[in-house]
Amino acid sequence: MIDSECVNLARWGGLPVFSLPGSDFEEMADWPGGVGIPADVEAWAWCVSVSGWDGLSHSTMFEAFLRDVDPARVGAFVIGNWVTENNMDQTAADVFAPLVAAADRFPNLRHLFIGDVEAQQWEISWIKQSDLTPLLRAFPKLLTFGARGSENLGWEQRAYPELRELTFQCGGLPPEVVRAVAGSEFPELTDLELYLGTEGYFGGSDVSDLDGILAGTGLPELRYLGLRNAENSDEIAAAVAHAPIVSRLEVLDLSLGSLGDEGAAALLAGQPLTHLKKLDLHHHFLSEEMQDRLREALPGVEVDLSEHQEPDNWDGEETRFVSVAE
Repeated sequence: MIDSECVNLARWGGLPVFSLPGSDFEEMADWPGGVGIPADVEAWAWCVSVSGWDGLSHSTMFEAFLRDVDPARVGAFVIGNWVTENNMDQTAADVFAPLVAAADRFPNLRHLFIGDVEAQQWEISWIKQSDLTPLLRAFPKLLTFGARGSENLGWEQRAYPELRELTFQCGGLPPEVVRAVAGSEFPELTDLELYLGTEGYFGGSDVSDLDGILAGTGLPELRYLGLRNAENSDEIAAAVAHAPIVSRLEVLDLSLGSLGDEGAAALLAGQPLTHLKKLDLHHHFLSEEMQDRLREALPGVEVDLSEHQEPDNWDGEETRFVSVAE
């Protein structure tokens, strides 16, 4: 699974990312922007982005990409930043429409990510996502899919027989998307990562929305489960402690959220976790005593307890926070 934590991808689909245009690009006469386009097309995950705030449109960059790179040899593709001063309201559907229209030219595309945008380019909560159904329908053989941003995000509840890895990175995953993912069937999926986030940034799902995932019925091959960046991490931990899916996992990831001693205690009181290779809890609000209890209870498990946080204090009331919000 990727571990970008919402910075620009260095790899996708197991391949290093090659971004176009290069840093020397200002106008089409500069294409490809001071970089040499590699001849070994299959060896790269290709990322197309706009060159900057005052740059040309993403569709213009994509057209140039199609001229100079044989799409039939592309196995991994990343849609990067598409926001410029002239199209701040452009949605993901607007941006992926040319890719969908050219789907027959990408017969070997197996790894796709949409919205590889860093905060310094455009805040994650500002990314205007869309219903992803046309994109997934156009590329039914995808093995890896990821999306960043969640405003107006849509996911079709159905069977995805080919997918192996799925990630949603955002400040808040809409409850209807959580339920649609939980209700879908993924017979080959090994890695599932959901940034659940907060209600203030399009999230707000309840633990019950995760029932289909925690039951594991539609996820027979799952080995990594990331229920990350959640404002209700304690409640999720309590549900995970007794969830059937956990017994088949190798990595359980509850990082980046609001986990406190109550949630950690629920994990320790639930089913055994000693079979895990890793329990990732980094960015947490655990006491030193609870951290020691976790380490002692799971001596053969890699337990990541880095990035301890202290709650904010507003008028005498302590408030926990997630890592990725705005």
